[in-house]
Amino acid sequence: MKTSSVRVRLITFPLDAAARQGRFGHARPCPGHEGLRGLDTGEWAGRTLDEVAGRDPAAVRAWLSDPAYAPPGGESVDALIARVGAGLAALPEGTHRLVVEQAVVRAAVVHALELPPVAFWRLDVRPESVTALTGRAGRWNLLVGQPQEEQPHAGPV
Repeated sequence: MKTSSVRVRLITFPLDAAARQGRFGHARPCPGHEGLRGLDTGEWAGRTLDEVAGRDPAAVRAWLSDPAYAPPGGESVDALIARVGAGLAALPEGTHRLVVEQAVVRAAVVHALELPPVAFWRLDVRPESVTALTGRAGRWNLLVGQPQEEQPHAGPV
């Protein structure tokens, strides 16, 4: 019996002006895939980390250390991971190329590898990068690394 296979290439957005200024985002959509929209930072959206920490340092500490903590009017990392996991599970068989926020990639990797939610903050995701996941029968694998010849700037380090 053949099981359906899903391949997902998650491409992150380039840094926009707000991101370069360190501002919280506004949960960018992933058209056609509501569950893969960006992290909802609620009342923090559009503000910098320094601005938020200046007003409520305890809230920022909680958000960065407790995956269950949600910014006022926003969603927690736990909720994001669950939502992204459900979004991945809903993808039909085939190959998908999706442009998403960096937080969505983090959440997808945490979900796919069944990592503890605190691992979310330990994953660095570059802008304009590709993360590939393959899935079959509810099990996901992470494709790590590409051959040098497939890298845009291959060469000695």
